[in-house]
Amino acid sequence: MKTFIFLTIVLHTFILQVRTNEYIQSQKLCNRLNFPTKNVRQVSITGRLIDRTIYISNANIEIIYISSNHRSICSTLYHSSSNGYFNLTNVVAQFDEELLLRVTAPGYKIFHKKIPLPLSYERLKEIQLNWQITLTKDNKHMKSIVDTLLAEMTLDEKIGQLNLEGVGFNDDGPIISDTLRKKIQRGEVGAVLNIFTPKAVRQLQELAINSSRLKVPFIFGFDVIHGHKTIFPVPLGLSSTWNMSLIEQSARIAAREATADALNWVFSPMVDIAHDPRWGRIMEGSGEDPWLGSLVAAAMVRGYQGNNLSDVDTVLACFKHFGLYGAAEAGRDYNTVDMSPLRMYEFYLPPYRAAVEAGAGSVMTSFNEINGVPSTANRWLLTDLLRNQWNFTGFVVTDATAISELINHGLGNLQEVSARALNAGVDLDMGSQGFLTTLNQSFQEGKVTEQTIDQACRLVLEAKYKLGLLDDPFHYVNETRAHTDIFTKENRLAARDFARRSFVLLKNDKQILPLARSNLTVTLVGPLADDRRNLLGAWSGGGDWNQAVSVLEGINQLMGNNIQVLHVKGANLLEDPLMLKLLNAYGGDIILDNRTATEMIDEALQAAQKSDIIVAVVGETQGMTGEAASRADIGLPVCQQRLLQALFQTGKPVVIVLMNGRPMTLTWEDQYATAILETWFAGTEAGNAIAEVLFGYYNPAGKLTATFPRSVGQIPLYYNKKNTGRPYNSSDFLDRYKSRYLDIPNDPLYPFGYGLSYTTFSFGPLNVDKTELHGDSDHLNISVVVSNTGAYDGEEVVQLYIGDPVASVTRAVRELKNFQKIFLQVRERKEISFIVTNDDLKFFDANLNYIWEEGVFNIYIGPDSVNTQSVQINWFK
Repeated sequence: MKTFIFLTIVLHTFILQVRTNEYIQSQKLCNRLNFPTKNVRQVSITGRLIDRTIYISNANIEIIYISSNHRSICSTLYHSSSNGYFNLTNVVAQFDEELLLRVTAPGYKIFHKKIPLPLSYERLKEIQLNWQITLTKDNKHMKSIVDTLLAEMTLDEKIGQLNLEGVGFNDDGPIISDTLRKKIQRGEVGAVLNIFTPKAVRQLQELAINSSRLKVPFIFGFDVIHGHKTIFPVPLGLSSTWNMSLIEQSARIAAREATADALNWVFSPMVDIAHDPRWGRIMEGSGEDPWLGSLVAAAMVRGYQGNNLSDVDTVLACFKHFGLYGAAEAGRDYNTVDMSPLRMYEFYLPPYRAAVEAGAGSVMTSFNEINGVPSTANRWLLTDLLRNQWNFTGFVVTDATAISELINHGLGNLQEVSARALNAGVDLDMGSQGFLTTLNQSFQEGKVTEQTIDQACRLVLEAKYKLGLLDDPFHYVNETRAHTDIFTKENRLAARDFARRSFVLLKNDKQILPLARSNLTVTLVGPLADDRRNLLGAWSGGGDWNQAVSVLEGINQLMGNNIQVLHVKGANLLEDPLMLKLLNAYGGDIILDNRTATEMIDEALQAAQKSDIIVAVVGETQGMTGEAASRADIGLPVCQQRLLQALFQTGKPVVIVLMNGRPMTLTWEDQYATAILETWFAGTEAGNAIAEVLFGYYNPAGKLTATFPRSVGQIPLYYNKKNTGRPYNSSDFLDRYKSRYLDIPNDPLYPFGYGLSYTTFSFGPLNVDKTELHGDSDHLNISVVVSNTGAYDGEEVVQLYIGDPVASVTRAVRELKNFQKIFLQVRERKEISFIVTNDDLKFFDANLNYIWEEGVFNIYIGPDSVNTQSVQINWFK
């Protein structure tokens, strides 16, 4: 005991010396060249340095040797690689020495860890250690800078930092009204949105630096959702790749382009879980599963923010919409949300938390209410949960005019709701002007404290510090990068690859796809066949649709004269007069053909008679999905259905190419079409990507992340449902008193995780290393052999689900817990293995404790959420 106490004192003394630099001044390097080989112990340490999910490069890593008499201390110096890895091999210590690991990196607190060694050199001569070391930021310098600024600010200048202004711009630069100029001069603007290009940003930043008293720079934000200038598939499409590296890369490219256009803040990722495809913003998220959605959220944050926010090609991410926005009643945007806390924690909150844990620097509030309190005024949500439970350290911004909208929610006048939003945890007011015009008065009346204003202001200033703006306000303004890093050939090639990997083959009867590459006549028909305007989809504000590639262009460029393409329009995109009026009022650019519907269909039928196959490119307009784009009917527009009906009646094979931003009701189309290829809104390179997939230059491998219902009447419909007390078994049609419909089946048209390939895969039987497990440390090894039994090389997503049939609260029938995306050549087979731990069994109980309970568990593996094999195990405490 005395020895232990003495060693503890020595260790504490040593750390104290390090912190006071006494050790550093007396440090000496160890000379180990002539080290004795007897009575020694060896250790090799490999690992990686991270800051949450950011890798720390070029850190100093020291092995410190302390002799038994504690009079001799020396060290050997190593460095981490550019990716944060370190490899300390054959570290040799005398039997009477203690070893410590010391890591130092600029901007981080010093890290110490005692290196374990065997008690006797006779038992083991070398230890192999693999450590992942998480360093903690040393924020002393940032705090000093921000403290100094806050001390110099007046109350009104602090409030000004909490004001986010929208500013327009044109080729000449920002459009600055006299009112805006005076606000900037008084320090009443903290951040700006909707303005980019180095020229425009420089002019506005110069105004802030040269005309305001304290010269505090702006943050510049914009809706960079699925690419900036080079537009990628909409996020729902990207999630269908089931490829986190690809999704992270898409955000990385978007960040490079955005920063080259002088932006440093993006309002992405949207991580809202959605079970209702009537909701237009389902296109902006990653579907219905919280586990997969969490992976996507973290990947996007990593891609945007990179390893260091002050790097010139990284942006501050802003995850949204916090919270539960995707659960709006009736799928109607901005509508009420009401759910139990258990459902909230189990199904909707995980992706938000994943974004926080990935280090997201900001979060946007949602428009809806939670437990009767709108998110923007909800202290439980923004402070108790987000900051106190999840330890979020960034700033909170409202969605556009969300504070003033609290008035319509019935929470009071602008002054009252602004004070309530600030006290709840909002730091930045987007568009309401509520903070700017009322917080001073609320302070005078004791409704808010200066401490609360200071804290919000501090968080905004800290973001500017992290972005490097307090050192250089023009850090992101670089005219050269604007010409070299935006809309490059490399970025367009990436966009094409992302697009084709996002496509989901929904049907392929008679293996009609891929199409022959010669001796083929194709009728290419449909209002979207030669369309560019709608390819980018919603939320593509920086993109130029004139630069997009249409399907007709893509096929012609790829196939040339090898095939004959007969192109006809066939139908208008839309003919509903009220919807046309509404969409065109907001930039829909939908122009009706001068011909009648009958004339266009007749032309299509004439072309079809001359062709071997019909490819019909149909779907939604870009304005029919996205924000404020809820639809009660999520089928194809009637005019397009009339065209398809006429084409089906020709008897020729019809391949439907879908363009859309949501799951649609396609029961009739699925019955009569020969093949259906879901391409979403695929972005700038849509036409090229679609052509490559249609003609077999790429084998589609996308899988749905949102369920396609048979009918709107089934909504909400999602795979991880609960069983009810009267579950319906479709094999017993006459069993009436069960949870079922009288007129349609319960099951979806296309389930979560579904997607076909030009090849076929077979799954062998499941193999487990045991069926009875015990305790927290046990784990299950489960494997399956997957074989490519078709005629094409291809990719398959092997999905693992777990069901917990007996628990203290009702559980989903199955939940996605793992997957592997694999590539198999023709006739290749591969054993795919998964490790299941007790973490995969955990859930929130009735008291919201995250636990696992012993009992029976069903493990499912298959190519989607329905077509699975299963094995049952028992796991005891």
